[in-house]
Amino acid sequence: MSQGYQIYDQNKLHYLTFQIVQWVDVFTRNEYKQIIVNSFDFCRKNKGLELYAYVIMTSHIHLIARAKEPFLLSDIIRDFKKFTANQLLPLMQQPTESRSDWLMKRFEFSAKSNARNSVYQLWTHENHAIELFTTAFTNQKLDYIHNNPVRAGIVENPEDYLYSSARNYANLKAMIEIDLL
Repeated sequence: MSQGYQIYDQNKLHYLTFQIVQWVDVFTRNEYKQIIVNSFDFCRKNKGLELYAYVIMTSHIHLIARAKEPFLLSDIIRDFKKFTANQLLPLMQQPTESRSDWLMKRFEFSAKSNARNSVYQLWTHENHAIELFTTAFTNQKLDYIHNNPVRAGIVENPEDYLYSSARNYANLKAMIEIDLL
């Protein structure tokens, strides 16, 4: 197992990236993004997740988070990914999803190359976890997260993107409550 990007201290603040296998653009539909938002909210209320920042892009999610004692961040992430995959995969197989065949072939192909999967793999197994040691580094990652949709050309201002905590920090109506830094 790789020694890079491990979560060594489960209750410290981390910058994380969850990506879809092969960088497939899954989160192009609001109903898919809403599953992520609802899952973040559930994890905050029931699993000990402290969520300080997030952005849902088309093929990945960035967040700043930590676990409350006695919870473990790795366990929360594992459960989050498993639950969201189990919610998203059936939706992507519906006739309303025009890319269904293509998507499922990508996820099936990814699962075949990994012994930990059975039929489909939606998320990569990496979380790109980086412990945030200083306030300056934390603020750099917060800025990076919130400006991701701006850099992608989706919005002009970070707070204009609905699926980001930039709205929370701008005191605008947001998709979910978060823990402000």
